[in-house]
Amino acid sequence: MEWKTLITVFWAVFLAELGDKTQLAVLGFASSGRSALAVFLGASLALVCTTLLGVVVGERLASWFPLALVSKGAALLLIILGLIMFFRG
Repeated sequence: MEWKTLITVFWAVFLAELGDKTQLAVLGFASSGRSALAVFLGASLALVCTTLLGVVVGERLASWFPLALVSKGAALLLIILGLIMFFRG
């Protein structure tokens, strides 16, 4: 187990998820009187599935392309999405 990687990824994802649309949606479901356990399990399962998808796709990309190209492509994609959100919002 790579503990440094685990801790780094945990904090990066944890901080990125604070206050995002997913957390607000979960807050809305939980405050609507629905089962807190069902909301927690549903949200947790969704995050696990999307994370699995990201890991599988990232691993495949890393095996097909050089890591530097994958990193630059991911950074460019985040910049493009950020600009789209900035100009739409």
